[in-house]
Amino acid sequence: MWVSGPNDTRGVAEAPPDRRKICTPLKKTMIPFRSVLMTAIRKHNCRLFSVPNSASSARKGLVLGVYEKQSDNDGIHFTEAAAAFDRSISGKLSEMLSISGPPLNKGKSRIFYGLHQNFPSVVVVGLGKSGTGVCGKENWDKCKENIRGAVSAGCRQLQDLEVAHVEVDPCGDGQSAAEGAVLGLFEYDELKTKKKVRVTTQPYGSVDSAAWQKGVLYGDGQNLARQLMEAPANHITPTVFANTIEQKLSPFAHKVAVHKRPQSWIESEQMGAFLSVSKGSEEPPIFLELHYKGSLDSAQPPLVLVGKGITFDSGGISLKPPSGMDAMRADMGGAAAVCSAIVTAVALKLPINIIGLAPLCENMPSGKANKPGDVVHAKNGKTIQIDNTDAEGRLILADALCYAHSFKPRAIINVATLTGAMDVALGSAAAGVFTNSDWLWERLHKASIVTGDRVWRMPLFQHYTKQITESALADLNNIGKYSRSGGACTAAAFLREFVTADHWAHLDIAGVMTNKEEVPYLRKGMSGRPTRTLVEFAAGLASEP
Repeated sequence: MWVSGPNDTRGVAEAPPDRRKICTPLKKTMIPFRSVLMTAIRKHNCRLFSVPNSASSARKGLVLGVYEKQSDNDGIHFTEAAAAFDRSISGKLSEMLSISGPPLNKGKSRIFYGLHQNFPSVVVVGLGKSGTGVCGKENWDKCKENIRGAVSAGCRQLQDLEVAHVEVDPCGDGQSAAEGAVLGLFEYDELKTKKKVRVTTQPYGSVDSAAWQKGVLYGDGQNLARQLMEAPANHITPTVFANTIEQKLSPFAHKVAVHKRPQSWIESEQMGAFLSVSKGSEEPPIFLELHYKGSLDSAQPPLVLVGKGITFDSGGISLKPPSGMDAMRADMGGAAAVCSAIVTAVALKLPINIIGLAPLCENMPSGKANKPGDVVHAKNGKTIQIDNTDAEGRLILADALCYAHSFKPRAIINVATLTGAMDVALGSAAAGVFTNSDWLWERLHKASIVTGDRVWRMPLFQHYTKQITESALADLNNIGKYSRSGGACTAAAFLREFVTADHWAHLDIAGVMTNKEEVPYLRKGMSGRPTRTLVEFAAGLASEP
């Protein structure tokens, strides 16, 4: 047995000279073992290491949780599973934690080797203070968020060591722990030759298996949205997007109907606004329609989810700047979140009827594309003056919202990466919600507190409506009178012109489309938000009478 520094992964035979000096006195002197070990660890910032007995055992790891001390006099406060593990190895884990460095704060981790023959690698993660719950100032359940972040950090640390199987401490909340593991391990590397090690996870110790499995499904749902958003636009065209969702739902064909409506159908529905956006591209548009009948009452009014599905947004004739345009492959993030939420709801067997609508197309410049100043007819007969072809998302959603009313819905929620102004307003902290319904807002907000994927209510004043109804050539203008002021609000006001339902909400998710480092349990890249919040909302609605 010898001690390894933070970046040292060599075996005993490869131990550098300075490490051999540490090993020697452990064998030949009468100095107490603990004294020598403590001196070595403090001097070299090291961790306990022993060579695994077999190659197979080296691929197995364990993630355990520890809470912050309430006071300096407190001992180590393990989770139930971590405490049981510590007892099984006669207190070695608590001993090593106490001598290997300061107490673990929230989000911090420490890895130990050779403590248990079944788990050569054990990561202890900091969960923050125990007993925390919903934080009114932050609008989320702090305990759940801490668990997601901590478990994610531990799983990634083991993945970096190429550990292929990880058991996870439920940390008192199996669903949140599973979400942290599944979300934290995701990375889009499908088109790379060198890929991350694929890690399988399972709960460690006694756990509510139903809660764990629910968390896995929630995480898988968001990861599906991330996968769709991250894929290059030449790999996820409107047709491929629709086929991917159809394939994901194929095991549930008895419960879900998938309709991939072609251009001829879109024309027959007189969706002139949608068609005007799609005509600049060589890729044919698809109107994807999903029907999930989860309720035993077939007459139950459905929840209708509508997602913006621009699979690549160049801006059209009003061309975007080249810097960052590659990220516009994810301008179908609304459709990705909506369709992934339905896939998850189906897998969870939620007792609710849901209809998903996703107008899918590209926004490209060509001789056939919309020109600034063009006027088009929407499905409800209103005319729209297009002064900026880069404000295309609201055009395709206008027709989809009109169509949504034909199902006499219980509520309509549309989701879209609609405006850069939303990113300016809220950044990545929360998705903006514009709604005509307090009833709907309260349920969306409640769901977001549970998931940690927050929403924030924005205004739908008549002040903004006046700006988009003053148009020189048509009933509406697609960018409003003052295009640089209140852009997210005028876009929402535009959509409201196509809504007559009592319960409607528009989620502008432009600010939460990507993740840099703000959400600790998501790697850098497309976020797939707010898929879990939509699922949680649907689950809550399903539980109501």
